[in-house]
Amino acid sequence: MKTKLKNKSINIITMGCSKNLVDSEHLMGQLKANDLRVVHENEDIKNDIVIINTCGFINDAKEESIDMILDAVEAKKAGEIEKVYVMGCLSERYKKELPDEIIGVDGFYGASDLQKIVKDLGADYKYELVGERILTTPSHYAYLKISEGCDRKCSFCAIPLIRGKHVSVPKEELLLEAKKLADKGVKELILIAQDLIWYGIDLYKKQALADLIQELAKIEGIAWIRLHYTFPTNFPQEVLDIIRQEPKVANYIDIPLQHISDRILRSMKRGHTGKGTRELVQTMRDKVPDVAIRTTFIVGYPGETEEEFQELLDFIKETRFERLGVFTYSPEEDTSAFKLEDDIPEEVKQERKERLMELQAEISNEINQQRIGSVNKVIVDRYEAPYFVGRTQYDSPEVDNEVLIEGEKGDLQIGQFYTIKITEADSFDLYGKRI
Repeated sequence: MKTKLKNKSINIITMGCSKNLVDSEHLMGQLKANDLRVVHENEDIKNDIVIINTCGFINDAKEESIDMILDAVEAKKAGEIEKVYVMGCLSERYKKELPDEIIGVDGFYGASDLQKIVKDLGADYKYELVGERILTTPSHYAYLKISEGCDRKCSFCAIPLIRGKHVSVPKEELLLEAKKLADKGVKELILIAQDLIWYGIDLYKKQALADLIQELAKIEGIAWIRLHYTFPTNFPQEVLDIIRQEPKVANYIDIPLQHISDRILRSMKRGHTGKGTRELVQTMRDKVPDVAIRTTFIVGYPGETEEEFQELLDFIKETRFERLGVFTYSPEEDTSAFKLEDDIPEEVKQERKERLMELQAEISNEINQQRIGSVNKVIVDRYEAPYFVGRTQYDSPEVDNEVLIEGEKGDLQIGQFYTIKITEADSFDLYGKRI
């Protein structure tokens, strides 16, 4: 049912990953183009419309999304909110169950129902605005989602069930969107997708990520291009050549490896072996000697033995990843791993996660200590007295190291690049001075 919102504020709350954030930004762009007042995660607005863009990836994320919906429904009952709408991955995955289980939501929408949401809110979906967004990130960087969905069959992952098969965004649309972002002052593009390296397979019958990066690098105003969510199987070697040769492409690769045990990788249906993983990482180091590799692993996968976990620890010790995250396994219904017995106790999963992260903290500290005295190009993200907080090309926003530069407000400008000498370091922060 359509509702008149001309005098209302629409508050969009984004849960989960940066891919969801981009969806919210596109929705905000459409609503603002209809002269509607739209804000992002504004906790102070009362008596408005709330749209919750949910995550349905793992148990913790699902619970967080459900809690947010329940809080909004309670606020509606208390008269603080007029209407509550739910969109995104959680409502896509449980579109039949949620309306019966959560009473008080005015509408549930799936992950690809943006047009329907806009129309049901009484607005006109403007096709000519495809690529237009209201940025929720700092104005100097933005995420660029180059494809949707995933063709991989990983046993633990529900993303293909939620987002469907891999669909690339045509290169012309991406270049137009990137140009618009650059015109708004964006200096750093962070390429995201469920699977970056599969870009172009459906449209151009080949892996076209390298071609896309080359075209994006030509856009005036774009200074950094960063790659997130690459997949190890069939990794395109030409991408490494571009990272090495093109100054605008950050020496940074995000590549979730998940494990090193052959048995677990087979069960996970990852399509690569422990030996192949080691060879790929070595190739990355050889082709881009200054590369920072970010990866993630899963511990507590069904049947993971202490020996297999130790094999993972040994691999991390020998490989010394610059950036690393870890998830504990959670069974996801309708995935092939859901049929396996979830036989690792939760306390063992958590203990393994802690051991792994303690090891990574040691590695990260050793790597950061070696950077003391180095001179780096740093972009300033924000000011938190008494520090300006910035990043090097080796670090992505919100998940990686930050460079802390002491100074008074106004000494440096947010969104500008500076030459910084690193003077101190700890496990996850660098400290520096402008030179």
